[in-house]
Amino acid sequence: MRAIATVTTTALACLLAGAALAGCSGGSGEDKSAGDLLDEANATMRKLDSVTVDITNRTTSGTVTSHLVTDLDSRCRSKTEMPGGGALEQIRLGETDYVRPNRAYLQKWKKRPGVTGEQKLWVKTPVDPAGSGDGLTSCERPFDSFGTAKKGGSARVGGTRAVELIVTDEADKEGTYTFYVADEGKPYLLKTVYKSGAQQTTTSFSAFGEPLDIRAPKAGEVLSTPGGSR
Repeated sequence: MRAIATVTTTALACLLAGAALAGCSGGSGEDKSAGDLLDEANATMRKLDSVTVDITNRTTSGTVTSHLVTDLDSRCRSKTEMPGGGALEQIRLGETDYVRPNRAYLQKWKKRPGVTGEQKLWVKTPVDPAGSGDGLTSCERPFDSFGTAKKGGSARVGGTRAVELIVTDEADKEGTYTFYVADEGKPYLLKTVYKSGAQQTTTSFSAFGEPLDIRAPKAGEVLSTPGGSR
């Protein structure tokens, strides 16, 4: 799991960052450069107060998927599913995390073979300010620039016309990133695809600015820990 998590964290940090710029000239309208288009998409995404993010990360070790609904600040809900049936759910509300691993996750990834019953309770714990730790998700998503971008072809993503922007980065000579930016309506970042010899990660964005309904679990569904409170 540590190997998958390390590769996933590295790739997803790049993919969710947004995109590109080095060596790109300016432009306007249809003449905008790839860098300008990505900068515009980044700026549009940073202004959102909510978005849904779906990630599929395939490696030689298996496939990890995650579904995240977030306000891009301090409120979010996520579910990560791993090879072998393991799943980890999380709700973050400000400085408090509610975390619910399933039985397969505890048995395989936490090395607790004695867990035989289905896990239905959430664990309430303070958010660790030092980092995400234990696979927990941050609600924040930095839409920043990296690498060198060039225009690709056109595509449709979920029924929306999009332009492909291909990004390469000297820090990752084996990988290629393709960003799909909406070419109609607001210039949202619709999807990113990272490909290398041993990995393919697809990140899709949707539900831009839609109302969020993220709540704490019911009191009877929460198990307190020594470091937390009920």
